[in-house]
Amino acid sequence: MSDKEVLVVASKIKNYIKSSGDMKTSAGVLDTLSDRLRVMCDQAIESARSDGRKTVLDRDFS
Repeated sequence: MSDKEVLVVASKIKNYIKSSGDMKTSAGVLDTLSDRLRVMCDQAIESARSDGRKTVLDRDFS
């Protein structure tokens, strides 16, 4: 898997922004969101690993 693969569903993000703020979404938003999600996931993985688990839980994202 490429580190630069988009991790979000573009249509869902665009629809949410359109319906919530009546705005359009630039292509860069998807890359930025994916980068932030990667960081969050990496932190959650480390949290689970430090607890000796092989399963990432919702609490690992806090």
